[in-house]
Amino acid sequence: MQAIIVSQPGGPEVLTLAEVPTPQPGPGDVLIAVEAAGVCRADALQRAGRYPPPQGANPILGLECAGTICAVGEGVPDARLGERVCALCNGGAYAQFVAVPNGQVLPLPEGWSCIEAASLPENAFTVFDNLLTRAALQGGEILLVHAAGGGIGTTALMFARALGVRVIATAGTQEKRQACLDLGAEIALDSRAPGLETQVMAATGGHGVDVILETLGGDSIARDLGCIALDGRIACISTMLGARVELDIGALLARRASIFGSSLRPRTATQKAAIAAGLRERIWPHLERRETIRPVVDTTFPLSQAADAHRRLEANLHIGKIILRAPR
Repeated sequence: MQAIIVSQPGGPEVLTLAEVPTPQPGPGDVLIAVEAAGVCRADALQRAGRYPPPQGANPILGLECAGTICAVGEGVPDARLGERVCALCNGGAYAQFVAVPNGQVLPLPEGWSCIEAASLPENAFTVFDNLLTRAALQGGEILLVHAAGGGIGTTALMFARALGVRVIATAGTQEKRQACLDLGAEIALDSRAPGLETQVMAATGGHGVDVILETLGGDSIARDLGCIALDGRIACISTMLGARVELDIGALLARRASIFGSSLRPRTATQKAAIAAGLRERIWPHLERRETIRPVVDTTFPLSQAADAHRRLEANLHIGKIILRAPR
């Protein structure tokens, strides 16, 4: 089969289309004939040598895909053969075929194409686990989403709105801020402008936000303490601005706030399957309506142009998800 390989750690130019052996599904796995694969920042970090895959994971890039189940491993019902699905992968999605644990596979949402559905898994699993499970976000609360114009941000915004949560977004360009408003954010602010805390408090009538999805890291976390409500929760999932920060612990104590971090890729298959079950119960029923939650696909590239897809990702030009189209 054809797949993208990393010739050596480096920039996008190290991504090469090559012939590699087709994987076989192990016990509990399904083999998916890939039609589309999502591009995420973890892929770019792995390509650069800064985010090695966990032990036993597929070293080929790609954490999400959509396509058709074409083979099943021991313990998986033959009835799954031919199903149209999307999946959270343990690597390997930048290819024509990928083997995935059965519990991480979800049905293709009614009315969604494979290109559209490939934008879902990595974002959906991350957002659901951090906001709905770990931060226990509830309808009627207020959520602040940083970098809300990207794949994670747009997904968080839409999931929250579907569940009756008010959303404040930050984004670095006017185009991205307008996209956030179009997706249902009450207000979209410049993440780099001074006075963010004042604007958030004014927008919430002095209450502050109940939950913050922190994708920036660095000094953004210190500013979060000026935005957070009493008993608020800050979910840290990325460190684009840096992994170290100086915090006013007194402010954290005064707000009775909590800060937690998490990562998805090292989680066990059982943990990922539990997230998938939660998504199917609480989020999948919203998808076929394509109203509050709808596909946000920025651009598509053929698999052979994965390097160009990574360049667009790292230039922060995208709104929503960048997708690779696998050759058939």
